[in-house]
Amino acid sequence: MENLTEFEEMYIKRIYEVHDHSPDAIVRTSQLAELMNISSASVTEMIQRLSTRDLVTYIPYKGCRLTPTGFHYGASVKRRQLLLEILLSNVLGIKENISEIACRMEHAIDSTVESAIDRSLGFPQKTPDGKKIPVIGRDIDEQSQNPIVALSDLPLDSSFEVVLIICPPSELPALESAGVTPGVTMYNSENGPMISDVLIQWADSVRLLVRLVD
Repeated sequence: MENLTEFEEMYIKRIYEVHDHSPDAIVRTSQLAELMNISSASVTEMIQRLSTRDLVTYIPYKGCRLTPTGFHYGASVKRRQLLLEILLSNVLGIKENISEIACRMEHAIDSTVESAIDRSLGFPQKTPDGKKIPVIGRDIDEQSQNPIVALSDLPLDSSFEVVLIICPPSELPALESAGVTPGVTMYNSENGPMISDVLIQWADSVRLLVRLVD
């Protein structure tokens, strides 16, 4: 995939969003300038730059359309945003400013990380607020593992694999000493999480993202 700057990715995503609602429409320069909150002259300059990379077709004095390559790229950037929104909301429990946070994070992950998040979430079709996840160029593995969830969302009497530990650095030594590390299999008992029949306790500041083990 093209190696674009964060600003270039934002352009492609905004053009994709317009195309997604009106596939046959020319994205007007003035329309894109308003969406990006910058001048029309700057938009024209960027469109011309992106056209040299076969991401958009520049239509002088009118605007642009995404090329097939650009459409795939825009779908991927948008998918990253929406997958991150699901991760932030459903897994990490964040409820405010989710779109803004995801928008900042989407430029920091590549297609490999995108696919890993998608797989871990179970290839969702929509975000919690109903936005559809773009499917074009999506690599869906039907033999995927169980999705990643918060430990608190697991049923009792179930085994799980620790995927990610979120906690202050000061808590890590105690967790590691108890054997709580990514990749370890634990049991969610009525009394609390266990490793080999040993009850494990930790501070309230510790949060685990886990995957149910069949």
